[in-house]
Amino acid sequence: MIDNGKFNVLGVMVDAIDYGSATDKVIAAAHEHRPLALTALAVHGVMTGVDDPAHNARLNSFDVVTPDGQPVRWALKVLHGIALADRVYGPTLTKHVLQRCAADGLPVYLYGSTTETLVKLVAELQRAFPALKIAGTEASKFRAAADGEDRDIAERVRASGARVLFVGLGCPRQEVFAYAMRPLLDMPILAVGAAFDYHAGLLRKPPEWMQRYALEWLWRLGLEPARLWRRYLILNPRYLARLSAQKGGMWRATPPAPAVERPSTFAV
Repeated sequence: MIDNGKFNVLGVMVDAIDYGSATDKVIAAAHEHRPLALTALAVHGVMTGVDDPAHNARLNSFDVVTPDGQPVRWALKVLHGIALADRVYGPTLTKHVLQRCAADGLPVYLYGSTTETLVKLVAELQRAFPALKIAGTEASKFRAAADGEDRDIAERVRASGARVLFVGLGCPRQEVFAYAMRPLLDMPILAVGAAFDYHAGLLRKPPEWMQRYALEWLWRLGLEPARLWRRYLILNPRYLARLSAQKGGMWRATPPAPAVERPSTFAV
């Protein structure tokens, strides 16, 4: 297993880690009733930090930030000489953690997406992991949180008996949510992006060769061009330009100090 610590990728501190070590960190925190915030960042997630210093600081307060996309994994090699054998992709990491939760009897809570997606997701997870205990599910309300709503959500999660919280709200909403909830829950919180849709059978995965050569963006762009064209056709070139500038010393990409206060508003 590999866990080489955190390294600066465009100002976001990304963990040079593999699936085994990331899973172990989550399961250890669950058993020890210890808060832990994890997110899996691809290019879009890293660029949200580049474009928003406050969000950058928020990301750098996370306990674990995995290299979800191949370009982020490659950045660790280009910038720091850290050669990981594979990325740590949110949907795949989700499967690893769920398998361990099922084996260890750790109940999970699923927060985000729609009621219809959650119904399909629960059915698929129960089929894949018969021993898995799903303590509760809660669909996104697709609005800003009301005053005190963070504490209400945290109380529902705690009361369910869950030991791991999975959040599928999309980037960057899920990171803002996880950051707000971390001080309120004594358990790991995983921001896992499209994992809910993938495991519910609503999104098709690209072929392995496309994933290996960092072409998943092209696959997803073909599936959802109207929603994703700006993300991929504008952000990807900007990411490469920033990466070149950091590598060439033209941009220091100094990470901001970690955020110390929860945001006053976040989406639920």
